[in-house]
Amino acid sequence: MLLLFITLYLLSNIAIGAWAARRVTTSQDFVLAGRRLPLVLAASVTFATWFGSETIMGAPAMFVEGGVPAVIEEPFGSALCLFLVGAFFARPLYRLNITTFSDYFNRRFGRSAELLSAIIVIPSYFSWIAAQLIAIGIVLNVVTGIEREYCILFSALIVMIYTLLGGMWSISITDFFHNLIIVIALVVLAVMLWQDVGSWKTIEQRTPPGFFRFLPHNTFKDWIEYLAAWFTIGLGSIPQQDIFQRVMAAKSEDTSVRASYLASGLYLTIAMLPLFIALSAKILHPDLPADNQLLIPNMVLRHGNLLLQILFFGAVTSAILSVSSGAILAPATVFGENIVKFFKPNLTDQALLRTIRWAVVVITVICVWMSTARDMNIFDLVGESSAFSLVSLFVPLLAGIYWKRANLIGCLASIGLGFGVWLICIWLKTEYPPMMYGLLASAVGMVGGSLIQNKPVQSAQHSLSQ
Repeated sequence: MLLLFITLYLLSNIAIGAWAARRVTTSQDFVLAGRRLPLVLAASVTFATWFGSETIMGAPAMFVEGGVPAVIEEPFGSALCLFLVGAFFARPLYRLNITTFSDYFNRRFGRSAELLSAIIVIPSYFSWIAAQLIAIGIVLNVVTGIEREYCILFSALIVMIYTLLGGMWSISITDFFHNLIIVIALVVLAVMLWQDVGSWKTIEQRTPPGFFRFLPHNTFKDWIEYLAAWFTIGLGSIPQQDIFQRVMAAKSEDTSVRASYLASGLYLTIAMLPLFIALSAKILHPDLPADNQLLIPNMVLRHGNLLLQILFFGAVTSAILSVSSGAILAPATVFGENIVKFFKPNLTDQALLRTIRWAVVVITVICVWMSTARDMNIFDLVGESSAFSLVSLFVPLLAGIYWKRANLIGCLASIGLGFGVWLICIWLKTEYPPMMYGLLASAVGMVGGSLIQNKPVQSAQHSLSQ
């Protein structure tokens, strides 16, 4: 019975995609929902950016093992990212009426910066998408007993189909309903567990000292690692295309800013529920499987009634698929808009739309292969994806908006030096997080490269930053 309802729930995504496809006539409709989303949908789709595998499975697994210090990156860094987007990036970028982050690099720095940023952006999503597919494979394996690889293939096929049909319209509409249902399921489960746990004092007694410590130990290394955890998603996800698409799909500049703030607040509150549920489950039911990524799914399966199981597993699987859909659409869009059009500037809008849809298929296939070939946990895969853009694209984006002297040489030096130093530090297995070296190198490249050429780039974005 549970499997039947989950299957129907997943298939409903395709039905929504088919309905949303009627609204898609141009590439802008497909990529940005025609920039017509009201505040409720815009906030919902922005909130859903990460509210999938890492929030419901990856972060809870880290939390029960290491406490608050282990989950600074997610959910706290994610909430920080959405807040910063609303405070410093949504308004100036919305005014430009562009489709991708790489469009911004073109307008602010030039075509070579556009191409290089696109080449960096596209592969940065592969680990993230793979993490979502692994998560959905784990969930469906727990529910059905079917081999994880087959569950991944099935879910990838569904997400590919409804992304191909409706693009951002499909994602926006499905996200709204999935978020509503999953929040209800999480609240019900949290209330049940709170009644069983009894009090906060019981939780404190059953956890080790320092479990809820928010600040690091007062050593240089601990502070560097602490800042790296905040920066990974808090700064690294700001220059990512899926965040950009979700925020820019709002119907107005003010709506995009408010949606970012609202999504940040929702994330900081609602994302606490899976952490509490996982910890309570670990305390009350130590007989649950050792894989902490399975804590919440097994908790629901063993101790929830059929209605709660249907609500939870249907909403979780669909939410993860929605995150996957946005993550697949983002690099596909950049490929069409900033690589294919770079070499074929006269490409018609319909040809561009076909190109993006074909890119969706190819990217899905690549990420299915990664999710079945790589043996990494969800939390690590998400962090790897955000670090990719942190060391290469964050500094040029920030400098381009807020520093008049930032120019093409500085941009190229920042991307190349930051990315190169990061890779070298990974290879050397440095004592401190490689991303911190990469971020510092990116800043040095931007400042040094821009000062070599004294004349700042004049652009539409430059005038907006006045």
